[in-house]
This record gives sequence, structure tokens and C-alpha cells, in this order.
Amino acid sequence: MPRLVYGGHQEIYQRRSTLFLCQRMDTDKTELCFPHLHNSSCRKSKIDPTENLITNVLLGFASLLTSVLNLLVIIAITHFRQLHTSTNLLLLSLAVSDFFVGLVVIPTDGIKWKICWTLGDLMCLMYSILSLTIFVSSIGNIILISVDRYVAICQPLLYQSKMTGKVVTISICVCWLYAFGYTVLFLSEGFMYLGENKSCEGECMVYYSKEVDLIMSCVIPFGVIIFLYTKVVIVAVSQARAMRSQVTAVTSKTSKRSEIKAVRNLGIIVVVYIACYLPYLIAAYSETNFTILGTPLIVIGISIVCLNSCLNPLMYTMLFPWFRKVIKLIVTLEILKPGSSEIFFS
Repeated sequence: MPRLVYGGHQEIYQRRSTLFLCQRMDTDKTELCFPHLHNSSCRKSKIDPTENLITNVLLGFASLLTSVLNLLVIIAITHFRQLHTSTNLLLLSLAVSDFFVGLVVIPTDGIKWKICWTLGDLMCLMYSILSLTIFVSSIGNIILISVDRYVAICQPLLYQSKMTGKVVTISICVCWLYAFGYTVLFLSEGFMYLGENKSCEGECMVYYSKEVDLIMSCVIPFGVIIFLYTKVVIVAVSQARAMRSQVTAVTSKTSKRSEIKAVRNLGIIVVVYIACYLPYLIAAYSETNFTILGTPLIVIGISIVCLNSCLNPLMYTMLFPWFRKVIKLIVTLEILKPGSSEIFFS
């Protein structure tokens, strides 16, 4: 049976919880979202002012940092011609989805649980589709990058013929179309039961299947990413060992360091991805009413998922020397000079 989601992304709303804003109360004891509706209205969430200030500052900082970091990636890859490669097209697509996570999803989902929803049931569903499409496209782009790295390292002789610009462009388009199509189907029951199952007026809820959510947003992406990166690490290690057996001791030490660096970087990507999604899974399936700074644990779990969009540009681009040079050119406004797009990065 489908479950109810609060607030557009995958947050489980428990009717029995006394900690959420949508609870019927007597009008003379509680400030209602819609006083004229009396007992059919949700109550306004009451949060300690200090806790509210802290959470708002953290949300604002996370939203700004995520947006700025991904915007730097977008500007860098689109402006400099040398960076117009197949791999960087995938990074550009990932940066676009993560940019909208920072610009739209983090601030909206971060405050929506503690305010009254006044935009109506249809807008609630539309926002749910938008936010989930952004998240699914981000996950899809990460999988595409994993496939790209797999082909580059495990099948280097075939990489140029397999991962052409046309193939990558089509893959990105399919990724975004799939994200939208899947989201519409995933939330299709929300169209059928639009506003029929609200416990009170002033909340934003849509139907979704928790089991499908688990499989599509966690099990399959985790499985694909871990499988591909495991293969990449195995091949990278075997190649490095083969090189060490045929070269001098000095080159052997260099190869050893490169091997360790490759394994470390790949390990960081996998660990960070899993670490960002595990808190949400734990919160969603434990169905606990525990709060931190007045914020429900499930909201914190979703916020940590959003944090992955802030870490992606750090993991996938800022580890490269060329990106650090690009940041300097952007910050110093060197990119505004004529011919700056032709700058070559060694």
C-alpha cells in the first residue's frame, strides 16, 4: 500500500505524531493556519526562536554553498573549450541538477515542514514532481559518471569509440527524461487522490510507495555504483602492479602512490554517497519522532541527502588541478577578457 509523503520529497508523514505541524487543536489554545476553518485546519508549528535561527542559518549556508560550488563547475565547463569533453559533459549535467538542489530544494524542503502550505494541493504535487525529478536526475548522473570511469579504466582502448560526445549527450537526455517520467509515474496516485487524504488544511502531502522508493533511490544506485567502482579499483590495482613489475624502483614508488590515490578517491566517492543516504533510510524506516534542535529526524535525514549535492563538485571536479586554476580565473574575472575561452590548462 502507498504511504503518505510530507513536503514534496520523500518524507514520511506519521498521522499519530504530535511533533508535526498538521494536528487538529482547539482554536482557543492553538494558532491555526486557517482560523476560519476551525478544526479542519492544521496548527502552526511552534519552534524555539533560538533553534529556529540556528536551523535557518544552517539551511541558508548549505543552500548558498551548494549553489555557488555547482555554479562554478557550470561556468568552468561551459566557458573553456578545452573542458568540452565527454566526461566533463556528465559533470556538467550533474552540476546542473545539484545546482537546483541547492537553489530550490534545500531552502524549500528545509522550511516547509514548519510553515503552513498555502499554495494548494496541485502546487504541492507540482513541487513534489520538481524536487524528486531533480534528485533522481542527480542519482542518474552519478551512475553515468560511474559507467564513464568504468569504461575509461577497464576498457581504455574502446573508450573513444564508446563514449563519444553524441553518446554522452543522448545518455544525459535519457537520464533527465527518465527522471521526469519515473517521478510522474511514482507520484501518479497523487493525481488520483489530490487532497483527499489530508488530515488537515495547510499541509503538503502526496502518495508514494516506500518499498519502490527504497529500491529505486537506494538499492539499485548503491548496487550499480559499488559494483562499477569495485571493478575499477580491481583493474586499477592490477594495472599498477603490472607496471611495477616491469619498471625501476623509483617508478615503482610513483606507481604505488598513484595506485593508492586512485583507490582512495574512488573509495571516498562510494563512502560519501552511502553516508549521505543512510541517515534518511534509518529515519524513514525507524519511524521515530526524535528531534534535534526542534527538527524531526526525518527532515534532518533529507537534509543530509541534500548535502551530497554540495559534496559532488568537491569530489568530482575540485580534486583536479585544472579546476583550481579555473576558479582563480573566474574569481579574478579573467574569463571576461577576449579569448579567455581558449586558455589551455596543462
